[in-house]
Amino acid sequence: MQIVGDKYPTQLDLAQQGSFQLGYYFENLRRYEKKTENKKRRREKQEGKMAGTLYLCATPIGNLEDITFRVLRVLREADLIAAEDTRNSIRLLNYFEIETPMTSYHEYNKFDKGRVLIEKLLEGKDIALITDAGTPGISDPGEELVRMCYEEGITVTAVPGASACVSALTISGLPTRRFAFEAFLPSDKKEREAVLSCLEKEQRTIVLYEAPHRLIKTLKMLGERLGDRRVSVCRELTKRHETVYRSTLLEAVSYYEENLPKGECVLVIEGLSREEIEQEEQKKWSNLSIEEHMEYYLSQGIDKKEAMKKTAKDRGVQKREIYNYLEKLKSGEGN
Repeated sequence: MQIVGDKYPTQLDLAQQGSFQLGYYFENLRRYEKKTENKKRRREKQEGKMAGTLYLCATPIGNLEDITFRVLRVLREADLIAAEDTRNSIRLLNYFEIETPMTSYHEYNKFDKGRVLIEKLLEGKDIALITDAGTPGISDPGEELVRMCYEEGITVTAVPGASACVSALTISGLPTRRFAFEAFLPSDKKEREAVLSCLEKEQRTIVLYEAPHRLIKTLKMLGERLGDRRVSVCRELTKRHETVYRSTLLEAVSYYEENLPKGECVLVIEGLSREEIEQEEQKKWSNLSIEEHMEYYLSQGIDKKEAMKKTAKDRGVQKREIYNYLEKLKSGEGN
């Protein structure tokens, strides 16, 4: 009662007063234990008894108001910030008056600088990793640093926030329950061909990143390989000039040939429907006669009744149609 003081809600009945007092007590106990744990952790770090933590901090993809309170706290409390591009990140840090030391960590120094950062983490330093925009580790060198940390037994934790992939998906108007994220298509021709071959059969919604100067070329290529599927081109996400252009791949080509795109783009493309897959299968089997189709299964030791069932399913018809055809054929042979 002395701890609660004049904050005690006297209008509550006796049972409610007891519940309130217990809740108040345990909440204060939790805060005290957390504060004690943090002090202990700092002391152990100073004594070199434990490694630091790598924090993967998501930063805004356009609108600075999208940063979270937790990200701001971690950036202020960390011993060091590792940034993909310090020239971009310094503007973010200056805006929020964060004075934590910063170093560069990017695609071209990820192995050498990664080892330096690992050494600092092993010394007990906490490091916050940030990318130019969005969540570190998603289509950027952060994934390599995470792997190195786990090899050394260093704790890695995510401080979530903005993500262009998820933001585009949710406003695309296309199915969101299942999706495949491919980031940027590979620049290497052989690798790109392998990815496109997989995407041709992909049933899930597809999410791709693309730069504005390559957008038209990529849309044409996707239209040729995937067919004229529905697409949402999400541009300048969370910024003042954010746009979502919903059409088909080939319509989007025509549109952007007349309206040159600006700003980074996220393409959200519908997956291959079950109906299209069934049609492709039926088209494949239509090159065989019904007799040849039946023989395909009979030669595998499948009985005639099951072979008719499979043949009917492959061709998208009723089993009765296959049976009647074979009976007519048999009757004709008998004559």
